[in-house]
Amino acid sequence: MSIGTIGSKMGGLHETVLARAESVLAPEQAPYGFADKMSDAIQQVASAQNEAAGLARAYELGLENDLSKVMISQQVSSLGFQMTLNVRNKVLSAYKDVMNMPV
Repeated sequence: MSIGTIGSKMGGLHETVLARAESVLAPEQAPYGFADKMSDAIQQVASAQNEAAGLARAYELGLENDLSKVMISQQVSSLGFQMTLNVRNKVLSAYKDVMNMPV
């Protein structure tokens, strides 16, 4: 075998490995963008708030006996809301900074 045939076989093998890697690693769906992540985060905060409200209602009706569980769910809900509010403020501030940039 000559060096040329070994090189061509190595090149073909390299192309095969790259094609397989791209097929495995390539996303089959649209990229998961910032808007999708924000939407998911807001939905998670809303579900935490609904869960906290449901647990508080169940505790008031006597259906839930674990006060610590109710308080923890309310704290999780509150922290999620505060974080969402802070992220919104940062995004709004960044938007204003970009809009005020000279062109």
